[in-house]
Formats: sequence, C-alpha cells, structure tokens
Amino acid sequence: MPVVLAVAGWASACGGGDSGDASPHRSATPGATASKRSGATGRPAATPTSAYDPVRFAAQVRKHARTAKISPQLLMAILYNESDKPHDPAFERAWQKIKPDAAFGIADMHRAAFDEVKRGRSFADRRWDELPDDPDLAITAAAWYLHDLAVRLPARRSGHYTRNELLALGYNAGPGNMLAFARGARPGSVAQSYLDRLRQNWPVAERALHSA
Repeated sequence: MPVVLAVAGWASACGGGDSGDASPHRSATPGATASKRSGATGRPAATPTSAYDPVRFAAQVRKHARTAKISPQLLMAILYNESDKPHDPAFERAWQKIKPDAAFGIADMHRAAFDEVKRGRSFADRRWDELPDDPDLAITAAAWYLHDLAVRLPARRSGHYTRNELLALGYNAGPGNMLAFARGARPGSVAQSYLDRLRQNWPVAERALHSA
C-alpha cells in the first residue's frame, strides 16, 4: 500500500503553491500590482489587466519541447497549471521583494532551479531575473528542466502514475519526491492538487497546441 510521502528533493523544484508539502523552493505568485496590499497576507492585491492564456506561446512550446525531447503537451499543460498566477513583470518583481524565494516567469521557476538547469546550455549566460520579461527563455528553461527530470526517472516504476505525470510532479515537488512517487509513494495535498490540475489541463493543452 502506498504511503503519503513528502521528502526533500535533492534538487530544486519549480512551480506550485506555498506549502510544507514537498519542496522548500516552491511559492505562489498572487495578484497583479504592487500598489495595494490584501489583508493579513501582506500580498499585493490582484488587479489583472488582461486575461492570460498560454496558447499564445504554442509555437515556442512546440519548438523547445522538440529540442529538449519532451512532450509538448506536457510543457503546455504545465504552463496552464502556472497560468493562475499573474505574470506581469512589474508585479513579479514587486512580489519578489516581499517574498525573496518567489518564482519568476510564465513557467514559475525559482532561482536555484534556473541556475541548475542553465549549466552548459545555450542560455548559460542568462540570468534568472530576466525570466519575467522573456517568456521564450522561461519556456526554454522549463523544457530543459523537464528533460533533466526525465533523465533521472527510472525505467522501471512501481507507482500508479504515467511518465508525464511523474515529470509534472517532479516539476512541482522536486526530483527527490518524483523518484519517491515512482516507487509508489502517494503525493501530499499540494502535489496532488498540482496533478489534478495537470489532468484537467491536459486536453486544454492539446487543443492549444493544435489551434495555434
């Protein structure tokens, strides 16, 4: 019988919400302007100026997924998972001043994860703080992060998750947790919520890739 497990990953995680569920590197990115604060959280209030749909990045997703040899539908679904957070560059930087471990860019990537994944790659000279202004860089980094997770994923697995589901869980909770889930451990509440959203966004991602 699988056990609920949340171990500290031996590398950084990327997307997800605030929780003690798995990785210490995850954080939420609320709101859309830094001029207001909301209640006890001290967060900038959410005043989004326009709807955000990752479909606009379908071409980049197809390109970078192909280069990194990962599923474009997985990469697009992850962008949809992260699309509930405003991705206004000015807001992201304002929020990062309040919460220094916050993530940047449309793929919701943390500094440690970005600095790890860029080593030896064509974007090695780029900086994490460029992510809010450069969606293509964010997609590139996310694609290669998923590639690196796939390399670490064992060929033989005892869990109940598909390869792409495990990669998404690794993106959210870190590679250490991903390997635990591959061995049959059950995700905690935050990772499970991320997986549930991925499954909901899976057909949405497929339509986005074929419509743009």
